[in-house]
Amino acid sequence: MEHDRTRTRAWVLHPEIKSETSRRDPSAALAEAVSLAMALPDLDVIGNGIVRLPKAHAGMLFGSGKIEEIAQMLKAEEVELVLIDGPVTPVQQRNLEKAWKVKILDRTGLILEIFSDRARTREGVLQVEMAALSYQRTRLVRAWTHLERQRGGLGFVGGPGETQIEADRRAIDDQLVRLRRQLEKVVKTRTLHRAARAKVPYPIVALVGYTNAGKSTVFNRLTGAEVLAKDMLFATLDPTMRRVELPDGPEIILSDTVGFISDLPTELVASFRATLEEVLAADVILHVRDISHDETVTQAEDVETILSSLGVDDSREMIEVWNKIDLLPEEEAEARRERAAREDGVHAISAITGEGLDVLLVEVAEKLQGVRREERLELAFSQGKQRAWLFAQDVVQQEEQSETGFVLSVLWTDKQRAQFEKL
Repeated sequence: MEHDRTRTRAWVLHPEIKSETSRRDPSAALAEAVSLAMALPDLDVIGNGIVRLPKAHAGMLFGSGKIEEIAQMLKAEEVELVLIDGPVTPVQQRNLEKAWKVKILDRTGLILEIFSDRARTREGVLQVEMAALSYQRTRLVRAWTHLERQRGGLGFVGGPGETQIEADRRAIDDQLVRLRRQLEKVVKTRTLHRAARAKVPYPIVALVGYTNAGKSTVFNRLTGAEVLAKDMLFATLDPTMRRVELPDGPEIILSDTVGFISDLPTELVASFRATLEEVLAADVILHVRDISHDETVTQAEDVETILSSLGVDDSREMIEVWNKIDLLPEEEAEARRERAAREDGVHAISAITGEGLDVLLVEVAEKLQGVRREERLELAFSQGKQRAWLFAQDVVQQEEQSETGFVLSVLWTDKQRAQFEKL
């Protein structure tokens, strides 16, 4: 069979380590890793497998027998890149590359590659570069040639990043400082836009969810926009916002955000905090779940963990949206519909057929009706805790200093007002 030599021949391995208890089913984890790999256009994923290990070996990750066995298979299949679904230390990476004579990319490196390939806005590009540099800085870095990239990725997979050179850590640090400054400017602009929106004010409704849960399809259905919506992990990376008029309700700004994923690299959570601030500013969060997915419960837990790490607490209005109900067998779909109808703040929908969206919008409108009202507050200098809380909630419109303290104009909900009074 003729091979496509323009693409890198890749093999995906998921190490199942007995000594580590995981919530995830190894075959589902492998399937997700393969989907991640297939999201990169430069890769030709020719095979995959689960490698069961009693424990991880410090120097090589796998045992010597398994390494030899895999080496022969990789040689026979002419594999050029092995993607390991999990963390790989710099020492393990170097040793495995030597033993197998292929390139190695771990889960974090792969996700960074995808994000780099998808980033379109200036902010997205800066955030990915920062995440990639933070990741590379912690490793025995290979070629760091981000300035001479010939393609969308970061040079981990191919192109000028192939040659192994000693990276100058100071150069990486200087580059990180420069990127951070550039990003601060972009974030400042975004903050000004947000402040301008708050004065209008349109309530913000943010879509969040596991990658490929169908957020962009929901977004397109509700807004009539044409945001890229594909059956592909991380099809949407940069946040998109549109104005939507709710039936018998207020006008809102609907925001579509980057999809979450289990074991999302910490470098990415940190770098994308600015993008995800749209979620923190939201009046209502719609948590879109792929209810037809075998791992839907685990995926929902991963999303909740990331939201919590971003500072989204229980006080935020949240609606769970069980999407892709149309993909379930009719009996199971009906059971889900009945359960959603019984539970508060849960809606079973299909973004493809439009089922359930009208009822969902009615609830969004109900949660937003008279959602925010403007008030004038006077705080003494000693009420620093209360003042800090107001700024953390993003409700302060204007602030002036008086002789005795601060005079603030706030735009908030009754719920936030009640919370403030308990402080």
